[in-house]
Amino acid sequence: MKPFEYLRARTTAEAVRASTARPGAVFLGGGTNLVDLMKLGVATPDLLIDVSGLPLDHVADTPDGGLRIGATVRNSDLAAHHAVRSRYAALSQALLSGASGQLRNTATTGGNLLQRTRCPYFQDTSKPCNKRAPGSGCPAREGAHRDLAVLGHSADCVATQPSDMAVALAALDAVVELHGPDGERSVPVTEFHRLPGDTPERDTVIRPGELITEVLLPPGPDGAVSLYRKARDRASYAFALASVAAVVTVRDGRIQHAALAFGGLAHRPWRARAAEEVLRGATATNDTFTRAVDAELAAARPLRDNAFKVELARSLAVDALAALTAAA
Repeated sequence: MKPFEYLRARTTAEAVRASTARPGAVFLGGGTNLVDLMKLGVATPDLLIDVSGLPLDHVADTPDGGLRIGATVRNSDLAAHHAVRSRYAALSQALLSGASGQLRNTATTGGNLLQRTRCPYFQDTSKPCNKRAPGSGCPAREGAHRDLAVLGHSADCVATQPSDMAVALAALDAVVELHGPDGERSVPVTEFHRLPGDTPERDTVIRPGELITEVLLPPGPDGAVSLYRKARDRASYAFALASVAAVVTVRDGRIQHAALAFGGLAHRPWRARAAEEVLRGATATNDTFTRAVDAELAAARPLRDNAFKVELARSLAVDALAALTAAA
């Protein structure tokens, strides 16, 4: 393993200063992804800045009825929190569908958003990968891509973003709070992760030295219900082949509010804006759901071995919308 230095930050300001001063520094929360990448030689930081002890371990109501989630809140604690379970069911379900109980006890909110792709070429330093070594190529396009992207990919990268939590947060219109050398700023979760384009090495819009401090959840629409569903190769401890988070409000048989996001299909959680346009104001029927989902998935560009993901995502989304509207 490459030698590195370690700093246990006492304040957010200290963590940001240390990161800004050392371009090769990275923040360490639970380490459930970062430490694995260091063992593989994919991540080689000069300095680990441990932020797990910062006072960011909180879940609190906001004055408008939303929720404020600190970056170091553990996934298991967040999934079990009474406010999350009662008001943001999709988030709790998404967290519980990820990893294992032991990992959820360690993984943090901020770290979950920053976890990197599980593309096998990215994780194997003997292979080329534009995300790990820009300009080296993307062998996944012609190689092993069954689990990879069908939406928003580019000639340079077909990797997928693996977070379950991020998909639920995208459907819930969450906002990421960042603290950096230039102060604080807010970024909607739907804009936080990037599509690969010709710079796939950049997963997010985070600027050098910036630290995730909180995630803000707005209050949901009156009467809204939500859920998260995930399809994977085995019943637990597996990443999504496709997943969906949905939030709907129904009045007199018509859909008043609809938010839909897909996971496992793209380089970022895929907010289904085209589907939402079809759903809003329409009658809550399976025909409506199918038309809406098809309008979104018409943009899919599957590769040789992953076209099945399109039909899988369609079935998940239609079933999820049917279950939600029945509950509403």
